[in-house]
Amino acid sequence: MNWLDLTAIVWFFSIWIGYTLFAKRKARSVSCLASELRQKRTRWMSQMLLRENRVADVSIISTLERNITFFASSSLLILAGLLTAMASIDKLERMLEQLALPSPQSPEQIQLKLLVLIIIFVFAFFQFTWSLRQYGFAGVLVGAAPNGNVLTEQEVEDYANRTAKVVDQAGHSFNYGLRAIYFSLATLSWFISTELFMASSVVTMLVMHQREFHSKALRALKDSH
Repeated sequence: MNWLDLTAIVWFFSIWIGYTLFAKRKARSVSCLASELRQKRTRWMSQMLLRENRVADVSIISTLERNITFFASSSLLILAGLLTAMASIDKLERMLEQLALPSPQSPEQIQLKLLVLIIIFVFAFFQFTWSLRQYGFAGVLVGAAPNGNVLTEQEVEDYANRTAKVVDQAGHSFNYGLRAIYFSLATLSWFISTELFMASSVVTMLVMHQREFHSKALRALKDSH
């Protein structure tokens, strides 16, 4: 590895971790997708407690679980492909040579880049599966929810908040997994150029910031109070 590759790795993970911490702290004081969805989830659980038929609520959670299962399965398939590529470095090196890239890459450099991608997708898989488990916990809470019509207003609020928090944490884990996939796409540009990789990391962060804090979807959620 040369100094530029080492700098790029530090740059990449600093942007990824830094943006995650920034978004988490910013959500406490500024309207964003995370804060708006938390309010909607709390309202959802409050309404769920007042309904006698909760089939629709369970169906929504099941749909969310199916969507996350797709991403978890895809992460495993991509990991299998990356591990296969690690065992075929010579073939991958010849393929990259045929692309006439700006600078030649040694087998060690290719292995490093594949290793970073493997780490990213392992992280994504753990986040997706943890999100799945938490949605399962939320399904249990919905199934065990008491009849809100016989509870006091405070009891309804407390149970709704606890259930919404579990759903919210599941949503956060899913979001972390999605961020990992977004940043893995930026890592692909590393095979072309280290400078392009560093620039792609910044662009990925800016795209996520725009979607989470300034998107049309956010405005629609804010207007649906």
